Amino acid sequence: MRWGKIAVFAVGLVMMGSIFCGQAEAATNVFCDPSGNPTGNPGTNPKIYTALGCLPVEISGPTGLVATLLPYVFGIAGTVAFLLMVYGFIQMATSGGDPKAVQGAQETVTAAIKGLVVSIFAIFIIRLITLKILVIPGIS
Repeated sequence: MRWGKIAVFAVGLVMMGSIFCGQAEAATNVFCDPSGNPTGNPGTNPKIYTALGCLPVEISGPTGLVATLLPYVFGIAGTVAFLLMVYGFIQMATSGGDPKAVQGAQETVTAAIKGLVVSIFAIFIIRLITLKILVIPGIS
């Protein structure tokens, strides 16, 4: 358990370092040119230069921030669900017939499958609510 907390801390530290990396350059060159290089001129389709790359300024639309990040979010969710299922199957295989260990492994696999199903249907639920029920303009 202690190593797990250390690993989470180390991953968080690396992520924070990658986020704050290059802030001196980003202070003067806030925007990106079409090739993805930092620049001070926003141009016609402004994108903000961040440690994660060039992110669009507009929130919605086909090239907006949500449309840019959504595939990555669902990819990460699917990867986490897959790794949790593998972890649960390994727990089940190494339980040695202990009923409590088998039950814990089954709960882990079940939770991973439920999370995967929720993440798969989340985009359909969001589209149903925004397009069919609330009819929000500008979202396609």
